[in-house]
Amino acid sequence: MAQAAAVAKPAAPPRRRRASATPRRLPYLLIGPAVLLMLGFIAYPVISVFYYSLQHYNPTKPWRNGFAGFDNFVRIFTDDPVFLDTLVFSAKWVFVEVGLQLLFGLALALIVNQTFVGRGVGRALVFSPWAVSGVLTSAIWVLLYNSQTGITRYLADMGIGSYGTSWLSDTSTVFSAAVVADLWRGVPFFAILILADLQSVSKDLYEAAEVDGASRLKQFWHITLPHLKDAIILSTLLRAVWEFNNVDLLYTLTGGGPAGVTTTLPLYIANTSVDAHDFGYASALTTVAFVILLFCSIVYLRLSKFGGENK
Repeated sequence: MAQAAAVAKPAAPPRRRRASATPRRLPYLLIGPAVLLMLGFIAYPVISVFYYSLQHYNPTKPWRNGFAGFDNFVRIFTDDPVFLDTLVFSAKWVFVEVGLQLLFGLALALIVNQTFVGRGVGRALVFSPWAVSGVLTSAIWVLLYNSQTGITRYLADMGIGSYGTSWLSDTSTVFSAAVVADLWRGVPFFAILILADLQSVSKDLYEAAEVDGASRLKQFWHITLPHLKDAIILSTLLRAVWEFNNVDLLYTLTGGGPAGVTTTLPLYIANTSVDAHDFGYASALTTVAFVILLFCSIVYLRLSKFGGENK
């Protein structure tokens, strides 16, 4: 018995419990609903647009519906005189709006970054237009531009201009009037982003520059602007995309008129789909606009060297 006990095998070590797979899957389970919502509200509409761009689809003329292939795209570049005009005006609108918004936004950010009495109230007043929706902004400026009760009426009372003048119905003034209205809402966007980046600039850099005798202009050119490079590139890119797709303000202010001189490509797409019910052709126009925006964004990021080191 003693020998049997001596040669007895040692007790086996306790088995390790297998790690539960639930903790590893928990993050995917938590983000699952958000992913499904994104697929439903983003991926599905995008895929639908690409699909309908290859179709003849007009609910009011169902007998003409069917597969179109690339006919809609051929029609855009060969048989649509409106497309090129709207694309040129869209480029002009984006260039003017983004350029002016960046200029005024940078100036406002530099002003409210200074220390002065009532700075908090000043910042709130500067940023408040950004909280106003596009349609409400349009309604405000429609009232301001009203020929009977708006700005032109008070200017006429002072002897400037004539009564009954409408800047929104005159082809020579409608563009400038629309630009001013959109500036009021778009400038705070740049001011907010640039101010946030200005807060992170070390004051030691400016103090060292002052000791070396650098002027305010040189400090701005060699310290402030290089630090703001990425913020400016990102904000201009985002704003350019938004301005290109701007429909609500121009639609409410001018409706694309007078004589179609303020019709952007997205507004033309909206009119083609909503008014003409030609969803197939509108989808093809949307696809072309998407490709143009994608190409311009890639080129802009490459040329601007976004994220690169500042020299």
